[in-house]
Order: sequence, then C-alpha cells, then structure tokens
Amino acid sequence: MTTTPTGRIERRGEQHVLVQTREFRAPIEDVWAAVTEPERLARWIGSWTGDPTSGAVDFRMTFEGEGHPSEQMEIRVCEPPRRLHLTSRAGEQVWLIELDLTHADGTTTVTFSQPGVTRDQVGDIGPGWDYYLDRLVDVETGADPALRDFERDYHPATSEHYTRQFG
Repeated sequence: MTTTPTGRIERRGEQHVLVQTREFRAPIEDVWAAVTEPERLARWIGSWTGDPTSGAVDFRMTFEGEGHPSEQMEIRVCEPPRRLHLTSRAGEQVWLIELDLTHADGTTTVTFSQPGVTRDQVGDIGPGWDYYLDRLVDVETGADPALRDFERDYHPATSEHYTRQFG
C-alpha cells in the first residue's frame, strides 16, 4: 500500500504545530463517537478507561505492541461534538493533542493538531499520526485497517515529508 503523507507544520507564535485532516461523509455526531467512545476507538487506535467527568482517563494504544505503557489523558476541552483537546502524559513525555470537528454539506472534517512538535520528533510523530488517522478512515469506511503496515508504508518512508517542513 503506497502512503502519501498528509500533514503540515504550521507556526503558531513560537510553536511548531503538526496539523492533519481527514474527511468523512458522515454526520458529525457519528465521527465524534468514533474518536471518543472506547469501543469505537479500540478499532483503530486504542481504548480509554476511567471516568471522563473527573477530567482525566487512562488511555492505552492497542497497536503499539506489547508492553506499551498506558498514558494519562487530561481532558482540557471537551465540547461535543466539535472539540476535544487533551494533554497526554506517558512517563516524562507530555504531548498536547487537539481534535476539532466541523461539518458542512454532508462532510465532517476532523482536524488533528499537535502543538509543540520539534524537528527531532516530527519525523516519527507525523508518520505515526498519518497511520492512525488512516486507520480511522478505514474503520469508518468499511476498509480493513489491518492492511496498513506502519514500518513498510509510513516510517521511515514518509518521515522526510515532515522534517523538511522545518526548513
């Protein structure tokens, strides 16, 4: 499977922000469920446990291999069905993750952003999010996400697309 990287690096103030989008011919509420409900998340990325009303949940990425630690996801903004902004904490690593959904003319667009990426990280992070967002598209359109191979089709194959955007 040939993969075309889709993300771009934007500059917001002093930060570099990884931005990727995907479109779905589906109601915004359905796409929101695909990115927030544990059972639906499990089909393409992982699952969370806990009580989101507490402001945080534990998240485990299913497709990162055995022994991948769970992450605490702090819910910074949750405005169903349009905005979900999280802070991921896994050990010493802290990532900001933002999902913004819009709907127009029968199409829901998911804009994924990760503020604060660095040149050293983006060659790994960009292909990783392309992989997971493509898996989301697969499960929502009835394709088989298991046909995607991260090591063959995404990393390092698309890493340069991201690193060269830093200039």
